[in-house]
Amino acid sequence: MQKIALIAASLAVLAGPVLAEDAKTTGKAPAEAKFSTVSKDEMFSSKLKGLNVHNQKDESVGEITDIAIKNHQIDALILSVGGFLGMGERYVAVSPSSVNIRHDDKNDKWLASMNTTKEALKAAPEFKYPK
Repeated sequence: MQKIALIAASLAVLAGPVLAEDAKTTGKAPAEAKFSTVSKDEMFSSKLKGLNVHNQKDESVGEITDIAIKNHQIDALILSVGGFLGMGERYVAVSPSSVNIRHDDKNDKWLASMNTTKEALKAAPEFKYPK
């Protein structure tokens, strides 16, 4: 359910301005503009970026650094893996369905987990940003 909320929030951002329930705008919007309301419990990309991903042994295996969007949908999460203090790190693109993102209500924070190992992610094909 959280993934659906994340995808919906990301798509709303791509489609145009997202308005909070109390927000007001002035001026005229084009007739084709579509507006949405966003609830307090939805995931935002700003909360997703920088989120550490842990595996089933509660080991940190990477960090979400970016989101790849294709045809108005999240196509991949870009993870930073390996390295120390920015040295030797590399990026891998993983399917959003392979990462479980949930909100820990008790501690009021977002958590990301994935059924993998550090070694598997280090051995995965490297993602390089297009120039």
